[in-house]
Amino acid sequence: MSYLIEKLKSTSSKQHLTRRQWLKSTALATAGIGAFGLLSGPSIAKENTRGIRGRMAPELNVNHWIDGNGNKTEPFSVSEHKGKWIYLKCFQEWCPACHSVGFPNLQKLKTAFPDDNKIVAAVIQTTFEGHSTNNAGALRKNQLKYGLELPFGHDPGNSDLPRTDPSHFPNTMVSYRTGGTPWVTLIDPNGVVAFDGFHIDIDQLISYLKENA
Repeated sequence: MSYLIEKLKSTSSKQHLTRRQWLKSTALATAGIGAFGLLSGPSIAKENTRGIRGRMAPELNVNHWIDGNGNKTEPFSVSEHKGKWIYLKCFQEWCPACHSVGFPNLQKLKTAFPDDNKIVAAVIQTTFEGHSTNNAGALRKNQLKYGLELPFGHDPGNSDLPRTDPSHFPNTMVSYRTGGTPWVTLIDPNGVVAFDGFHIDIDQLISYLKENA
């Protein structure tokens, strides 16, 4: 699994952070002020690491979902898809990298695997800022914009609560320890988080799944 993780780390200088930028953002993230609007709530950032790689993926606690046709639907369930790979993509409408990298990567993945036999994908808008822009209307907007007939969920934090209260942040950010957006969580068929981070080498992932899944 460590080999897979190394292969999935970002390497493209055009799409991803340079080493110098990565080191700078990591240092800032430790202080809770990362370059991507990183989460700084005490329940999340009191440790220097983010994500839950190597742990069992918790069930999502997101109530608002639409299906691939834009209709309200039942919440996406991690446990119901055990036995397959799961690709969770977290975004915010006003996040530039979500549009320049995150959604195009997801398009690539769905082109390579148009059905759900090997890998299923779901998209969650984890709104921790800019609630008026990063709202539920962005779900259908981006489904149509990127031609993604996938379940989209809206997981807004409660901005009325202080940042010291974990409920200030989206449930997904708390349970999956995401660092902001764009964020990818890859769950293996056993339900274990195999990869999580801001960027993933989607071409390496597609190659791996075609050879091994």
